[in-house]
Amino acid sequence: MKKDIFKAIADPTRRAILMMLAKECLNLNAVAGNFNISRPAISKHIKILIECGLVEVEQQGRDRYCKARPDKLDEVLAWISEYRVFSDEQSHGFYFQRKD
Repeated sequence: MKKDIFKAIADPTRRAILMMLAKECLNLNAVAGNFNISRPAISKHIKILIECGLVEVEQQGRDRYCKARPDKLDEVLAWISEYRVFSDEQSHGFYFQRKD
């Protein structure tokens, strides 16, 4: 079952993994070595990224290498392009308005 890409990128650890993998393919140990959490926790994050198509894993000998699939972010880009962000000066916040 395909995971929701929006939920996948909502997590800061998964976003950091994607940023790392966008620069280079890394094996699971190299990815895990960049975080202060357990390897099983990193594996769970990567599994979610794989399930929504943002990461693919390739077996090379005994190692499994992760590679980002940034083209899969097109769904997010399409959604964002439907909206513009306007500053609300009174509340110092932002709101979305659908482009028409």
